[in-house]
Amino acid sequence: MWSLFTGFFSSYGTYIKIGLLIVLVCGIFFAGWHTRDRDFTVYKLEQQAVVEKQLAENESIKKQQEIVTKGIQDEYDAKLAMLRQYYANGVRQSGTSPMSGISSTSKLSDAIAAYNQLASDCAATTLQAVTLQQWITEQLSIK
Repeated sequence: MWSLFTGFFSSYGTYIKIGLLIVLVCGIFFAGWHTRDRDFTVYKLEQQAVVEKQLAENESIKKQQEIVTKGIQDEYDAKLAMLRQYYANGVRQSGTSPMSGISSTSKLSDAIAAYNQLASDCAATTLQAVTLQQWITEQLSIK
């Protein structure tokens, strides 16, 4: 029986060694691949968690920005309406006498209307600039 066993290995020994070597190389390759694949899977899961956290944070910031924008827009609209109403009612010019000696009513009313329009436009532009500054300041403070 031993002779049969040794005879088998002597005739096929080289093939068996080559086969074992191939199995060993494939096993080492698979072990290395499996280790890297497991590490990559863990990395992908960690990155997915980071991405989901960042998306939730971005959504929160976006909602806060929308709330700030809506609040400032409402405040701006209310102030602008008050300015328009104030200047639409006509601003009394100080220093003008109620009765002038010369009848230049049309010139005076045109000048007052033009000054009121200019003052109204300046006030609206100033309100717009101040509101924009407030909006930028509040947007930058959101984290």
